[in-house]
Amino acid sequence: MNQEQILTELQFKAIRSSGPGGQHANKVSSKVELSFHVEASTGLTERQKKRVLLKLGNKLSKEGLLILQCDESRSQHKNKELVIKRFFKLLEKSLIVPKARKKSRPTRSSIEKRLKGKKIASLKKQNRSKPDY
Repeated sequence: MNQEQILTELQFKAIRSSGPGGQHANKVSSKVELSFHVEASTGLTERQKKRVLLKLGNKLSKEGLLILQCDESRSQHKNKELVIKRFFKLLEKSLIVPKARKKSRPTRSSIEKRLKGKKIASLKKQNRSKPDY
């Protein structure tokens, strides 16, 4: 993953932030929307693109765009920084390949221990019943 290359491929759009804020909120576009086209990216290898599409499929639009928004701060620049950090964290998390699970079998002693416990529980319940004459 080439971060500098990906950074140049990001597209930003400033939007008016929602919520209260008085007269100032109606004039200033402080909310930042980041969009990234995964399939058209040159900063990711084909294998990485497939992995991102698989992992982030539910976050992608129909056109294959990953769209993130940030309106936490009242500053457009701060929101831009925050959304870029969030984007790279999301991208790195989606590129992590989980370790393959190795099949394992229970040990003989653990099987015997489990069966012994079942036998004890069974006897305990048998002893609760009324005696058979």
